[in-house]
Amino acid sequence: MFQASSILKNAREDRELSLKEVSEKLKIPEKYLKAIEEADFKNYPKQPYCSLFVKEYADLFGLNSKNILSFFRRDSYQPQTKTNVSKNQNPKFFITPQKVFSFSAIFVVIFLSLYLVVQYLSFNRPPKLSVNWPDKESIRSNQTIITGQTDPEATVRINDDLIITDDMGNFSKKVDLTDNQDKITITSTSHSGKSNTKEMIY
Repeated sequence: MFQASSILKNAREDRELSLKEVSEKLKIPEKYLKAIEEADFKNYPKQPYCSLFVKEYADLFGLNSKNILSFFRRDSYQPQTKTNVSKNQNPKFFITPQKVFSFSAIFVVIFLSLYLVVQYLSFNRPPKLSVNWPDKESIRSNQTIITGQTDPEATVRINDDLIITDDMGNFSKKVDLTDNQDKITITSTSHSGKSNTKEMIY
C-alpha cells in the first residue's frame, strides 16, 4: 500500500537532497518535514498547514500532489480512529448544570404525568360502596337500619331516597319493611356520574 511519507522520502533521497536543503527550498521547518516523512502524527503541524506542506513537498519533486494528499489523509486518519476508540472505551460522565436541569425537567414531567393518570383513573372509577346488611333472622319488626360507607364526595340513595353522609362517607337509614319480599337498593354515584349499586331482598 502506498504511503505518502514513503513516497516523499524516497523522492527526496533519489534526488540526494537532505531535509535541511528541502527545508530551505520550501521555507518549511525541518522538524515538520521529518515528521511527515516518518508519519509521526503527534508532531504534525496543525491543519490546514500540514496539508499545504505536503502539497508543496509533492510539487517540489513533480509528484501528483492530489494523489499524495489522498494517501496522506488516509494514513493520518487511521491513528485518529484508534484514539477515538480508546477514548470511547473509558467514557467519563460529568455533572453539569445543564444535565441537572434536564434530569429535573424529565422528573417533573414524569411525576406530573403519573399524577394526572392517577387523578383521571380516580375521577372515572365508580365510588367504593360497603353495606352492612342486617341478618334476616335478626329482624323482629317491620323496620331495619341499613348502614354503610362510600366515598365522602359521592351521593348515596337508598330506594331512591337521598341519604346524607358524614365527612368519612358513612351513612345510615331506617328502612320500612312489609310482609312481602322487600328489595332494598343502595346506589352511590360519583361526581363523574359513575355509580356503584348493591341490592338485598328481605
